Amino acid sequence: MDSERAIVMVVDDNITNLMVAKNALAQFYNVFTMPSAAKMFDLLERNKPDLILLDMDMPEMDGFEALKILKSKSATSSIPVIFLTAKEDAESELEGLLLGAIDYISKPFMPQLLHKRVELHLMVEAQKFRLEHQAEELKSSVMEVKRLNANLQKMVEEKTGNILKLQSAIFRSMANLVENRDDVTGKHIERTQRVLSVLMQKLRKDGPYRDQAMAWDIGLMLESSQLHDLGKIVISDNILKKPGSLTKEEFEKIKKHVEFGVKIIEHMESEIPDADLLKYAKIFVEAHHEKWDGSGYPNGLSGDAIPLLGRLMAMADVYDALISERPYKKAFPHEEAFRIILKEKGKHFDPVLVDVFEQVADQFATSAHLILKL
Repeated sequence: MDSERAIVMVVDDNITNLMVAKNALAQFYNVFTMPSAAKMFDLLERNKPDLILLDMDMPEMDGFEALKILKSKSATSSIPVIFLTAKEDAESELEGLLLGAIDYISKPFMPQLLHKRVELHLMVEAQKFRLEHQAEELKSSVMEVKRLNANLQKMVEEKTGNILKLQSAIFRSMANLVENRDDVTGKHIERTQRVLSVLMQKLRKDGPYRDQAMAWDIGLMLESSQLHDLGKIVISDNILKKPGSLTKEEFEKIKKHVEFGVKIIEHMESEIPDADLLKYAKIFVEAHHEKWDGSGYPNGLSGDAIPLLGRLMAMADVYDALISERPYKKAFPHEEAFRIILKEKGKHFDPVLVDVFEQVADQFATSAHLILKL
């Protein structure tokens, strides 16, 4: 018996039919002939054929009953079955097809026709098997691609996270460098970030400008706000650390820190295009000394022409300057700083944001010396 040839089982109670079928097929396939369904089931315990030719009319168990049993067992349900029948009524054919038969061959059958019908169905089944195998391989490939994509996504996220951490550390170091040079301001960056955070959260919750605020990545914006005084790194120590009030000429020079800061940010943007952190940092740098009434610098912007982030930063910056001790002034208590902010409503500050500040002022009532326990 050739192990590479397809196995065909022929089940018929007529010995002549079995001999004709075997003679027609044995040259091409491994053929097993059985005179009853019971014999077929015995042989199926040891061999699984590629095709079964099953007689419909047999004593004890007919083909219909045998087919029901074949299709009910997982081990044999996938074996294709062709009915052998001398009947020509459509009802019998329909019943057999509904039970799972793939075709009918009428008896008595011509050997050449029997061979061609068996050959055709075995080719179809082989093609079906190949397609199912290819489908399984494709499914496995898709799952593998998904797994690789998930791993790649994880790697990208980890790399991106590391890059963002490195970027944050670099910017934090730059901000610390500025703050350490301008040592009279103490923990200015942390305190202004705290004030900004409270104001931004209020806007997002129920305040004016809510539509704009809802689109903000507050964490990213607070991180970028630490660079708002970046340009001070260029200012002379004689001016930056002067233990007293500045002259008019000195004040004009220190005002240049905005222009210097913008240039530094723009240079970084040329190296790192499309960085949101730099985009927001540039707004904070350029707009935090503008005033609502247009008397600020460097561009003399007024009203809504001042970016909202710049208007927020201006308020946080001034508030911290008021409650912080400087060589030329003592620290004002929260209440006094609060009154000054209200007095500048519509002058230095956006009147709408002053109203928001007033609503959350109790969160700063312990004074900026205690904000974040700094």
